[in-house]
Amino acid sequence: MAEMELWFTEQQTPDLGFTCKITKTIYTAKTKYQDLAILETKQFGKMLVLDGAVQTTIVDEFCYHELIAHVPLFTHPNPKKVAVIGGGDGGVIREILKHEEVEKAYLIEIDQEVIEASKKYLPEISCALDDKRAEVIITDGIKFVSENKNMFDVIIVDSTDPVGPAVGLFESNFYQAVYECLKEDGLFVAQTESPFYDQDLIRNVFHSIKSIFPITRLYLGFIPTYPSGLWSFTMGSKKYDPLEIDVSKIKRIDTRYYNPELHKALFALPTFVQKIIE
Repeated sequence: MAEMELWFTEQQTPDLGFTCKITKTIYTAKTKYQDLAILETKQFGKMLVLDGAVQTTIVDEFCYHELIAHVPLFTHPNPKKVAVIGGGDGGVIREILKHEEVEKAYLIEIDQEVIEASKKYLPEISCALDDKRAEVIITDGIKFVSENKNMFDVIIVDSTDPVGPAVGLFESNFYQAVYECLKEDGLFVAQTESPFYDQDLIRNVFHSIKSIFPITRLYLGFIPTYPSGLWSFTMGSKKYDPLEIDVSKIKRIDTRYYNPELHKALFALPTFVQKIIE
């Protein structure tokens, strides 16, 4: 008798699915906010899934976590206090703490069960959450940002897709609250979805941020398990332009994707992406 095969499919658009062969289901839970699953896949190792959407995998997580963390942290000359909105798996915190000048990294996560599951089943990603420079705060990121003014050098919005509890993280009033939560020379980065499938969202977010921040930049990276593989990040900055920093002063740290030579190249956009944000 042939061995039964199990496959997980994420419906990335109404007309497109992303399918992985799975060897076992490690953990599932229905949290207060979402359906959570950790799967063992043949191609990408352990995979964190929320509401049917891939959040991260052991094999390709470094692409996303390095891009969203190191670009802003090497753009700001002295990032001492950093906040991550979302990102309960802890991968962005791990990357932030590779920067020696960071004194405190705050993880602002609404769903404690994501953190607990990541600590238990994804230690490769969550390993820095118990670091003495990390502080975990379980609360709504939108509420936290709106209640704290002039507090952070860098804010990183590591949100899920714009559905459910994350919808408000893609709205103009949230970006205004982020602006006020940052210090006078602060900057922030948000993940802003796929240039192939989410052009209206990217356009709207870019222009919302541009209406609030003096400097707004879009950059791209490749994350194999995310829709289309090509992913966008949008930076809003009060003072520092990522295209004007001296890349020769970027320290080489332990990374697999990001490097100093790549820093400015990430902002060189294909023509179709340039047109999205015109």
